[in-house]
Amino acid sequence: MASTELNGAAIVDMDSFHAESRAAFGFPDYYANTIDAWVDCLSYLRDEDGMTRFRLKPNEVLEIVIVNADAMRAAVPDLLEEITYCIAGINERYDDYGEKPALKLVLR
Repeated sequence: MASTELNGAAIVDMDSFHAESRAAFGFPDYYANTIDAWVDCLSYLRDEDGMTRFRLKPNEVLEIVIVNADAMRAAVPDLLEEITYCIAGINERYDDYGEKPALKLVLR
């Protein structure tokens, strides 16, 4: 299983979330620093679009580990909730295309 890590203690606002995401996922230079762009990039993990540094096999899952999740929950609880919601939506998108879910969120 592929895995990447976000440091929840470093995420205190949207800018720091996108900075952590850029580093963790290897988003392209033109990444727009928006939740919509985040969702779009993670919706092509099994394609050759180069939206992330990951290229998953058909049944492979990318585990997104947020370490220090309690610190993130204290600083930006709405953002953590939104990320959880977006991951569920991305997995639903994969399911709509007849593919297995591609993301798993782990809070540590």
